[in-house]
Amino acid sequence: MADSLPSGPPSDPKPATAINSPEEATTTASSTTTTSSTPEGPTPPPVQIPLSWPADSSLTLDWIQNLISAFDWSSKNLPPAELPAVLPVSVFDTLVLTASKILHKEPNCVRIDDCNDNSRVVVVGDVHGQLHDVIFLLQDAGFPCDDRFFVFNGDYVDRGAWGLETFLLLLAWKVFLPQRVYLLRGNHESKYCTSVYGFEKEVLAKYGDKGKHVYRKCLGCFEGLPLASIIAGHVYTAHGGLFRSVSITPSKRSKGKKNRRIILNSETKPLCLGSLEELSKARRSVLDPPWEGQNLIPGDVLWSDPTMKSGLSPNTERGIGLLWGPDCTEDFLKKFELKLIIRSHEGPDAREKRPGLGGMDIGYTIDHVVPSGKLITLFSAPDYPQFQATEERFKNKGAYIVLNPPCFDVPEFHTFEAITPRPAAKPYYDYEDVIDSDEELDLASMVTAT
Repeated sequence: MADSLPSGPPSDPKPATAINSPEEATTTASSTTTTSSTPEGPTPPPVQIPLSWPADSSLTLDWIQNLISAFDWSSKNLPPAELPAVLPVSVFDTLVLTASKILHKEPNCVRIDDCNDNSRVVVVGDVHGQLHDVIFLLQDAGFPCDDRFFVFNGDYVDRGAWGLETFLLLLAWKVFLPQRVYLLRGNHESKYCTSVYGFEKEVLAKYGDKGKHVYRKCLGCFEGLPLASIIAGHVYTAHGGLFRSVSITPSKRSKGKKNRRIILNSETKPLCLGSLEELSKARRSVLDPPWEGQNLIPGDVLWSDPTMKSGLSPNTERGIGLLWGPDCTEDFLKKFELKLIIRSHEGPDAREKRPGLGGMDIGYTIDHVVPSGKLITLFSAPDYPQFQATEERFKNKGAYIVLNPPCFDVPEFHTFEAITPRPAAKPYYDYEDVIDSDEELDLASMVTAT
C-alpha cells in the first residue's frame, strides 16, 4: 500500500446547494461538518457493537440508522482491521446473502412503474467509497421510504477508502425496502477493476484472514446487480449508457461431436443501437470482458460514453464499449418513447480529457439536447478522487437528481460539497501509477482476472 496522502486542504464548510434548474440555484440545504475523535481519546461508539442480525431477520429503519452510526464512528476511531468488531463476518454473510437473493431475481432492466402523485425518485451517480458523502446525500435527499424511491447508478467501490462500508450500507437499504431502492451495476463492480483500483485490497485489510471470503461474496453479489432502469416509462438510467445491437448466428455442430459446444458468431458490423429486448436477454453475471455474443451488451451499458460526433463508434480510449452521438440519443429516446437518459461513469478527471463536453465541476452535465429529450451525466462523488496523483485537486461538487410527478421526466438538480475533513485514511491502490479515468484498459489482465 502506498503512503497516505492528505485528502486535499480542508475547505471552509459551505452550505450544500440544491439546484432546481441548470440555470439557477433556488434553495439551499445545510451540510454538517464531521470531526474526528477528541484529543482526550476516541469517542465511545454511538450504538452497541458489534452489530447483530435481527432475530426475526427483518431489517428496520432503526437498524440501518445504527449501521450508519457505527460505520461513521468506526471510520474515525478504529483502524480498518477492526471493522469485524463492528460488523462480524456472520452478519456480513447474512446481509449479502439476503441482498443477493433479491438482486438476482430482478431483470436486467428494472422498471419502476409504481410511482404516483406523491412519489419522488432520487437518482444517484458514482459514489466510489466516499461513505461520509453518501451519508450526507441520504440525509439531504431524505431517506428512502414508501413515497421516495432511490436509483443508484453504480460504482459504489474503488478509489475511496470506505467502499465496503458504502456498498454494505446500500445493500441494507435494498433489503429493507426492495421495491423502493434499486442498485444498478457500474463498471467498477467487477473483478478486474476491484483488483486494480483498491476494493480487493481494502476488503483484505479490513477482514484479514476472512478477507478472501468477504471479497468473493461481494463479487457474487455484483453479479446480481441489474444493468439499467426505466423510471415511470420516461427515464432510462444506466451506468455507462447506450449499447449496440448484436445479432447472433449459431455455428453448426461437427458430426460425431454430440456434446461439442455451439460457438455463437456475433455480427456487430455495421454498428447500430440495440433494443430493450436485447438488453433483457444479455447475460449480466459475466463479471469481466472480453464479452462475446450478447455479452457485448453489458460491456457497452457499463463502459460506453457520449460524444458530440454523430453515430456509433468503438470507444478506443477506454478499449471497451462505444461512443455515441446526439443522433443516437434521439433515436433511442424516440424509439422507446423516452424523455431522458441519466448515466454516470465520468468524473472530473475523465471529463477533462473529453473535447466538446462539459466539465464535471458541479456534479452533472447536460450532454445532448435533442427533439425528444436530453442526455445527462450525473456524478455524486464530490472532491474526487479521494487520493489523487496530481497536486491540484479538481474540488468538484457532487450532485443527485430528483424526479417529480406527474411525468418524472424533468430533472431537479441538487449539488453538494464534500464533507470535510475526511477521517485519516490510506489508499488501497497505487494512485500515482494507476490511471485516473479508466482509459486504455489492459484487456489481457481482464481475462486473467476472471
